[in-house]
Amino acid sequence: MLKTRRLQHLFQPDGRVFIVAMDHGTNAGAPPGLEHPGETIARIAAGGADAVIVNYGVARQFARDLVGLGLILRLDLAPTILGQGHSSRLIYGVEEALRLDADAVIVNAGPGAGVEETTLPQLAAMARQADAWGLPVVGEISPGGFDSDPGIRTLANIQLGARIASELGVDIIKTIYHPGFQAVTATSFVPVVVLGGAKTSDERALLTAIREALEAGAAGVAIGRNVWGHPRPEKMAAALAAMIHRNASVEDALAIIYS
Repeated sequence: MLKTRRLQHLFQPDGRVFIVAMDHGTNAGAPPGLEHPGETIARIAAGGADAVIVNYGVARQFARDLVGLGLILRLDLAPTILGQGHSSRLIYGVEEALRLDADAVIVNAGPGAGVEETTLPQLAAMARQADAWGLPVVGEISPGGFDSDPGIRTLANIQLGARIASELGVDIIKTIYHPGFQAVTATSFVPVVVLGGAKTSDERALLTAIREALEAGAAGVAIGRNVWGHPRPEKMAAALAAMIHRNASVEDALAIIYS
């Protein structure tokens, strides 16, 4: 019952969700667009975001600003821009999430030597613990781990990682878009949202990929840098909300950005 109610704080009645990822601070500090979290939250909320992914400090200090948005709390720590490797470590747990009234939690994981040995057991443990409290878990799945080499991010490996996460008990999967994405959604038995990837100035290419992902069965997106790092974050958020919830075309979305 509690899990159903919390998921309804994230997903709209159409079964889709527009998440803005704002959890980059523990990896990259304060990239342009995230210097002042309260201002960023206001902008993306005005644009039509349904939910955000944030770290513990932001969730605690900007609770008032987050009212009205679904709250997904990041529980693990990826290597910083000065660090090495691709494996994330759990640093928070269910207790912190419940204290902050989170609607869900998110944990990095992925198949691949040197990564799966740590991250997949962490993901399974969190799925088990959170389930006892009716708290949904988002598995952020990247073959090879966090910020891995693009060469390992093949469609087959993305499909593998997503299915493994489904089997381990996550409620939502956040993963990488790849052409042929219907292979991922067809073999994952929980909703799959696509992440935004590296910052790009090619808006048409980004929106086209999102359109293709939605048509391939994605339940939405979880995008960060290409929303709050955009020169017009409110407009980009509005464009994505229109694509996700009103099936707007790429051309319609571009028109919203520059309206």
